[in-house]
Amino acid sequence: MENDVKVTIGICVKNSELTIEKALDSVLSQRYPHSMMEIIVVDGCSKDKTLSIIKSKLANSDIKYRIFRENIGLGMARQIVAENASGKYIVWVDGDIVLSKDYVRKQVEYMEKHPNVAVAEGKYGICSENNLAASLENMVAVAHSQPNISNIGWVAATEGAIWRIEAIRQIGGFEIKIKGAAEDIEATYRMKVAGWSLVKNNEAIFQEIPRQTWRSIWEQYFWYGYGAHYINHKNKGIVILYKMTPLAGILAGVLYSFDAYKLLRRKTAFLLPFHYLFKRIAWCFGFAKAHLDGYGH
Repeated sequence: MENDVKVTIGICVKNSELTIEKALDSVLSQRYPHSMMEIIVVDGCSKDKTLSIIKSKLANSDIKYRIFRENIGLGMARQIVAENASGKYIVWVDGDIVLSKDYVRKQVEYMEKHPNVAVAEGKYGICSENNLAASLENMVAVAHSQPNISNIGWVAATEGAIWRIEAIRQIGGFEIKIKGAAEDIEATYRMKVAGWSLVKNNEAIFQEIPRQTWRSIWEQYFWYGYGAHYINHKNKGIVILYKMTPLAGILAGVLYSFDAYKLLRRKTAFLLPFHYLFKRIAWCFGFAKAHLDGYGH
């Protein structure tokens, strides 16, 4: 029975005081036996109220939990979860992720029926945003998440995804030297090489609370580019560099603008080429900074 499968909720966070309460509420309201769930939190030494909010929310929870701290990077944070998880699967919930109430149940049911699948990403839901930057970020996520359940290629993400513990441990876990993002891309690349499948499950819906300012979006994609430099040196071919150029960003934005407009009927969708250009430039700056720092060499 799928409801007898133990699931670990892996929450890796840092300075998420504005969104972590919504993320935790979505976990605590899951329509899945709480006795078959556990929560493992890894806080990256937050300097805001993130950790106190987490402790307060979980104190009266009927789901067992443990809290760890680290100050190395996301690779280490994910690995701490993987090493301490007692579940058959890990559902990754970042500080800005909100799960639908049946998310865990639907993902477990899918994974139990498909034993060759290592990672099943969920489907992005639509957020109600009045802020232009946040609205465009959400449009990208929703448009990108539309294809039916299918193989998603070489790499997958942690956000809005369920991962099979067996697969994580087979590849030796996460790369703990990664300081920026891309720890999930690097790990799923090795899973794919090892013969596992990476898929999308459009039955499992989640939302990602978008970044609210252009500055925060810049910082996020700079960070992505910084981490990508490391994995590009470790495994050539994971990062297809020409796809991350500003020109490729404009072209991707044009394609997604039509998909987003069809779905949402918002004319602001046609600003996505400029939105993508902005993010690609930030990514390239992060990649270049990592190169200058010698990160990955």
